[in-house]
Amino acid sequence: MRLILKTSLFAIPRLTQSSFLYTPTVTLPLHSRRPAKTLRTTTPSFHNSACAPMSTHQVRDTIDLTTIEKNIFNRLLATLTHFQLQTQLRVAGGWVRDKLLGKDCYDIDIALDNMMGTEFVDKVREYLLSIGEDAQGVCVIESNPDQSKHLETARMRLFDMWIDFVNLRSEEYAENSRIPSKQTFGTAEEDAYRRDLTINSLFYNINTDVVEDFTKRGISDLKSGKIVTPLPPKATFLDDPLRVLRAIRFGARFDFTLDEDLKEAAACDDVKNALAAKISRERIGTEIDLMISGNRPVKAMTYICELTLFWTVFTLPAEYKPIISDGCERLCISYMDNASNLIHLLGDSTFTAEQRRLTLYAALFLPLRKTTYSEKKAKKIPVVNRIIRESLKRKAKDAETVLDLHRSSYKFLSLIPYLASGEDIQAADLDWMRDLIDVPTSSRARVITGFLLRDLKDFWRVALLMSIILHPIDITDSEDEHSQLEKRRDLFIAVENSITKLGLEKVWDVKPLINGKDIMSVLQLKGGPIVKEWLDKTMAWQLAYPSGSAEECIEWLREANSKRVKLE
Repeated sequence: MRLILKTSLFAIPRLTQSSFLYTPTVTLPLHSRRPAKTLRTTTPSFHNSACAPMSTHQVRDTIDLTTIEKNIFNRLLATLTHFQLQTQLRVAGGWVRDKLLGKDCYDIDIALDNMMGTEFVDKVREYLLSIGEDAQGVCVIESNPDQSKHLETARMRLFDMWIDFVNLRSEEYAENSRIPSKQTFGTAEEDAYRRDLTINSLFYNINTDVVEDFTKRGISDLKSGKIVTPLPPKATFLDDPLRVLRAIRFGARFDFTLDEDLKEAAACDDVKNALAAKISRERIGTEIDLMISGNRPVKAMTYICELTLFWTVFTLPAEYKPIISDGCERLCISYMDNASNLIHLLGDSTFTAEQRRLTLYAALFLPLRKTTYSEKKAKKIPVVNRIIRESLKRKAKDAETVLDLHRSSYKFLSLIPYLASGEDIQAADLDWMRDLIDVPTSSRARVITGFLLRDLKDFWRVALLMSIILHPIDITDSEDEHSQLEKRRDLFIAVENSITKLGLEKVWDVKPLINGKDIMSVLQLKGGPIVKEWLDKTMAWQLAYPSGSAEECIEWLREANSKRVKLE
């Protein structure tokens, strides 16, 4: 296979101004019985990482097709021969990029130069039937600009792989929309130049077995690890501002360097305003979610911060309290960086992919956990809830989980000194559990931690990680960041082991010894909030006496109620 490289990589002039370099050392407010200490947080520096000298990336000279890919392409070529079609079949975009980088890719998009995708799929289906093979899953996906589908796409399943077919096109955009106002059949070169990035503009021509680089720099940018737009970046971003976030996502995913002109365009007010005005919040949220779930989420968020896009993406209400200080976005990324590093140090298997994703969201928004705004009814609502549900249009469950993690992390924070040391918990230290710690002092750690874990369920380790990030640690001037991180890892493991030793693994699956009906019967109650109160108290007794029976619990209930009546 040949690589068509018609010109060499041309030089892009580098900007001379510094790129918003700022690395804070902050003292975080810590809520613990121990004195607050200085927590050193180093924000990933865009200047150091994104502007580093370009490195050479391993790019293959040829595309090695798998057996399945060969079978798919042979069927498509046979269709051309059978119907004597002059159509050029090209695999577009990400598949070509990934194959050249030696990565597996199962997303095959085929661009046609002289016919619509639906027309060609009908031909393929007819050919397959003529040779006794079945055409599977044939369907048409209507154009849907909100989901980045500007053209009708035909889809079919060949050899258990989904293949999309679209025609090559040339596009023009309206001023205030990312929806093309005019679409026509285009040449392969026109199609390449209308794409978001040069590394995504490559084609693999199935007819000729050739990789085609019509922008004349896709291969070289892939080798040098650069994120560049085929056309001038500002015009490219104003046509479709979502491309800004895609550039950031691919830059982070492949650890590539953003082009200097691209960064300048992405950070300008015109592009930021266009991103806010032309792109739906669902699409922005999808891109952010892909970044957070990706392999370098901190790098992606650092790019967003350094390009001054943070508050364009994570929009705030018009009024909120308390005032968010300058540089807060840096602190957000610092927390996220600490969480990501700690997850890696603990071992990625400690958390599921979903737990990891929500951990990073929770860490990112930790500095905003106390910021609220009011709606018409004057009810105070956490700003984090609004960011997740409105700015990013993520699921309500995501917002609820992140808020629960913020609240629970502070409860865990107050428990860490006891769980790590094995000391008995003093009632005066935990104002959020005073009504439920009428149990022996030696059992308080099990009772209080048990209630917390029953609320958090499988996410208790995530809340623990949040609290470990917030917890002060003793540091010396000679200790580097990795040493500090290891101390936090050791603290996490110590608390985790303590919880296991207390027998609280899966404590949320423990069924109550007695239920509400039992309580109403024993205490002759008709219902109401007092039943819930007694349910909590009986669960506290059950946690304090894990070997106790239902009969013993009922006996305790009668005695406790008798004491209460006498006191009243």
